[in-house]
Amino acid sequence: MTNRRVRTLIAQTRGLQMAIGWTLVGILLFLVGSALSFQVVIRPLLTGLNVLSRNLFAVVVPKDQLDLATHFLGGAFLVLGLFFLILGIRQFVLHLIRTLNPALGEAKVGEVYLRRQKLAQGPRIVALGGGTGLSTLLRGLKVHTSNITAIVTVTDDGGSSGRLSQDMGMIPPGDIRNCLVALADAEKAMTDLFQHRFKKEAGSLSGHSMGNLLIAALVDQSRGDFEKAVDMASNVLAIRGRVVPSTLERVGLRAILDTGEEICGETAIVKAGGKIRRIYLEPPDVSPQQAALDAIAQADLICIGPGSVYTSVIPTLLVPGITEALRTARAPRAYICNVMTQPGESDEFAASEHVTAVQVNVEKRVFDYVVVNTAMPSSELLERYLKEGQHFVEPDIDRIRATGFRVIQGDFMSESNVVRHDPMRLAARLIALLQR
Repeated sequence: MTNRRVRTLIAQTRGLQMAIGWTLVGILLFLVGSALSFQVVIRPLLTGLNVLSRNLFAVVVPKDQLDLATHFLGGAFLVLGLFFLILGIRQFVLHLIRTLNPALGEAKVGEVYLRRQKLAQGPRIVALGGGTGLSTLLRGLKVHTSNITAIVTVTDDGGSSGRLSQDMGMIPPGDIRNCLVALADAEKAMTDLFQHRFKKEAGSLSGHSMGNLLIAALVDQSRGDFEKAVDMASNVLAIRGRVVPSTLERVGLRAILDTGEEICGETAIVKAGGKIRRIYLEPPDVSPQQAALDAIAQADLICIGPGSVYTSVIPTLLVPGITEALRTARAPRAYICNVMTQPGESDEFAASEHVTAVQVNVEKRVFDYVVVNTAMPSSELLERYLKEGQHFVEPDIDRIRATGFRVIQGDFMSESNVVRHDPMRLAARLIALLQR
């Protein structure tokens, strides 16, 4: 653990080390140059100044105290010069920071710098999945570190994402947009703009998310380079970490139900409402993002989920290469089970059935821990969810343990008008795995 922290600390201060290095080189060269020209230029100048100051002091200071007075004057000039040098550097830095970020007040500069340095030295965390579940987790993780890589599923074929994917031939941006906003350090007005969705009265724009349109515009500006477009959007939102699509190729889902019926497309699969036996990528031989594989190999902690088990979690794991990278990763690997079931996808699933669904479709052990919420929502909320075909995920911990997984249980639920994970409590418990 100590070696990892030292390695991370050194890696994240590399830019500062270079700046200090160049400064020291400059000082050394200045001193060498001064020494070489001392006899010719500097010494005569200093001698002249010394004679001038002594002549001035001789008018008001007794001759026997002349040396002491000159000494004190030199000390005063040194202190005053150092003061004005520090004052000037400070004013320059503050002016530069306020120019680059007008919203940043003078009193916040030191605080923001220390906080960002602390986050930059945080653990390297990889989170895989999609939907609102993944973005909820990211909101909690970014409080602990800025070394986050979100590996996001790209199989969404409905709504704004589906329309843009069809019209522009790009991979769907919706889940990626949600993750960018979750990791954002930008002003609230900017994140609200990204999440703004046009209403029905907006004509051809109705249903579109502004963030999706902006990503589409960046893709067009980048001449179809989706990866570059995501990087540009990341810079606009000043995100803590990075967001990586699981693949840059267009891919869909194909499900085989218990009845033997085969259904293609994420939206159609959810609407079918049958029990899913197996789910596949279509086409199955897409290429993974190398950045995703590298992040998994270098991770200190890997989080899978939360999210819709068949349409958010498993599709990411089905991308060739990702399962193999997870299987050989040295970091602790945790699967975060949902709090509520998903209609038409995991109807009446207990926690152990979520785990089984992943194991059946992935066929390789890709996590060590299962995070299970044990807090129960209020009866009023349960009744409301029941009307929508959703149930509380039963925390059948003994059945999970019987399959060989270690269970992390606790109250990870946030209950307002909706039931979902509490990002802060969930992230804090996951970070605690690094202390084991």
